[in-house]
Amino acid sequence: MSVAQYLRKFSLIVGPDSGEARDLSDLRCYFSVRRGDNETPNTADIRVTNPAPATVQQAMSSEFTRVVLQAGYEGNFGAIFDGQIKQTRYGRISSTETYLDIHAADGDRAYNYSTMALSLAAGENGQRRQLDAVLGSMASFAVFQGYVPPDLPDNPLPRGKVMFGQCADELRIMARNSLTNWSIQNGKLQLVPETAYLPGDVPEINASTGMIGIPEQTQNGIKVRALLNPALKIGQVIRLNNASIQRYRRPISLGATVQNDTFDIRNPINPDGLYYVMVADYYGDSRGDSWYSDLTCLSVDATIDPEYLKTQPVGVPVVSAIKRRG
Repeated sequence: MSVAQYLRKFSLIVGPDSGEARDLSDLRCYFSVRRGDNETPNTADIRVTNPAPATVQQAMSSEFTRVVLQAGYEGNFGAIFDGQIKQTRYGRISSTETYLDIHAADGDRAYNYSTMALSLAAGENGQRRQLDAVLGSMASFAVFQGYVPPDLPDNPLPRGKVMFGQCADELRIMARNSLTNWSIQNGKLQLVPETAYLPGDVPEINASTGMIGIPEQTQNGIKVRALLNPALKIGQVIRLNNASIQRYRRPISLGATVQNDTFDIRNPINPDGLYYVMVADYYGDSRGDSWYSDLTCLSVDATIDPEYLKTQPVGVPVVSAIKRRG
């Protein structure tokens, strides 16, 4: 985060899964990338202006299946999206300008089409063996292992287990039993414990490191905007100056006391200014002003929703209702 943020860099590559790709970085492009720690695929909407007729033909004929979008600055440049093209659309802005719209999803084919049929015997190591089986199936759809906690529960299975159906369904069961959140980030399957976050440095977001405007406390978490920064990852922790956070405006209505008590429990201000990145949206115009990262964060000791208690594995104590991210 100490790298000076000037001299923008941008790269847009589209092409087949294997073979010759086309570099569209010299054209004006608008993009909106949405990433989160939820299970559903991240998405990207990209508009390329005035593409060559050959590029349009390849895109509209489904010859292009993959898009890699990189953005940032000199010294801080990297991929913010890598996924499969789901839909293309060609149109006209004016009598002299045309556009090609690309809608893409990260890990979409693995999420929707990877399946498995596997029987595990009693006594086999549980979580790790199940994860390896899921990864083996997803690998055929170009999704591979990302961050996985080294202390992932690996207790022997007390009885045999059958894994049959979609890998996404098996991952949901496994994540529930191991108290982790899973997501696909740039083609990598990532598991982050609900009691931890991604290892690594904790970047500080302030005016000197690219923060735009004032962070705001909302019902959905702490929202903060910064200059586009590919180093900001889903599942990591950032540091904010609590004095700069604009507090939530509480409603004045019947039952407001109860609402406010609930809000204080679920969306607190962290005493140390540490916040878990739950959602990261990237917006940009390769030849315009827009070049931002919009983050939605949770206090590292935010309490989970009471509804979560209904899905807790048998034997998990009630104290686990405190979702300590750090």
